[in-house]
Amino acid sequence: MSVNEDARATPTTSEPPQRPRSAVSRRSLLIGAGGTAALLGLGALRYAGHNPLVRPPGGQDESHLVSACIRCERCYEACPRRVIVPAHVEDGLLGMRTPALDFGSGWCDFCAEGNGGVPLCVEVCPTEALALPEGATAEGTVLGLAVIDEQQCLAFRNTSCKFCYDACPYDAIELSTENKNPWPRVVEDRCNGCGACESVCVSLESGSIASGATERAIVVRPLSEEE
Repeated sequence: MSVNEDARATPTTSEPPQRPRSAVSRRSLLIGAGGTAALLGLGALRYAGHNPLVRPPGGQDESHLVSACIRCERCYEACPRRVIVPAHVEDGLLGMRTPALDFGSGWCDFCAEGNGGVPLCVEVCPTEALALPEGATAEGTVLGLAVIDEQQCLAFRNTSCKFCYDACPYDAIELSTENKNPWPRVVEDRCNGCGACESVCVSLESGSIASGATERAIVVRPLSEEE
């Protein structure tokens, strides 16, 4: 049985529709900055209930991001692939509404199509909460690491599923040759956490879901979880 006849195996290469960029008013900046300052006064609660999150390009310094972000939402609006979402309160009190990546329906190509490889989220951030280190390139930025749950992965049930392999633009997923139906394996030093693999995984679709599964069989984890 093969599940690879679906056209969604490869991430789309057409340029997503652009959302109009909105200006941030002085009032919004002041409100955001004031709220951030108030929260930072609760230093002891900074990482209370904190869950490590996969952050947009330039947001890999968690401490700097949480301190500098004013929750203005410009990065959400600028993202051409719509993969930047606000963190929730359960992810950490002071990280609430800071930008995180959700690969449920898309992936991060570092704006290769939308802005010539310069991440728009970094470009529009008014406080440099998202900022690439000096001399760093988007291509060299690692957002996280893809991890496969073999208990939920359809390929490990001999279905010949290889959506993640077909979707990866960095050749960071290899197929084993040890059995008739190859199993995927993440090549860690090639993976940059772009989320292309996660965005096409079908393990949670009707008829495919494993008992008790709450997330896809391949997901991107923040590096702090994997170290």
